[in-house]
Amino acid sequence: MASLNKVMIIGNLGRDPEMRFTANGQAVANFSVACNRRYTTRDGEQRDETEWVRVVCWGRQAEIAGQYLQRGSQVYVEGRLQTRSWEDQQGQTRYMTEVVANNFQFLGRRGDSAGGDFSGGGGDYQNAPDDFGGGPDAGDLPFE
Repeated sequence: MASLNKVMIIGNLGRDPEMRFTANGQAVANFSVACNRRYTTRDGEQRDETEWVRVVCWGRQAEIAGQYLQRGSQVYVEGRLQTRSWEDQQGQTRYMTEVVANNFQFLGRRGDSAGGDFSGGGGDYQNAPDDFGGGPDAGDLPFE
């Protein structure tokens, strides 16, 4: 039986992409995307909810993300889910799920105030999480 692992999200970057390079020189960009949803409770109250999604891009796409995306930019990301595991300093196994992008597109209009030439949306990103609940230290990953 066939299976499918595909994710499509639209949202705004919570902070500028973080660029790194592997030991063999391949570019890697990590960034967080805020996906908002509005719903009505049973009592008729409107509520907003934000889901933060980790995204990783490789190669040329990482270079483009690092060059043009910035905090507040609106972006469409298409990719697959991947869960990584590592051992923290206390010896416990930790897990992180992220979207490995195979395609992304800038959304919004040029000149929007939220993030430069390729931005859109706007919004309050002061509450963007810094680390999404932990992760491997840079020394634990195959980056220089």
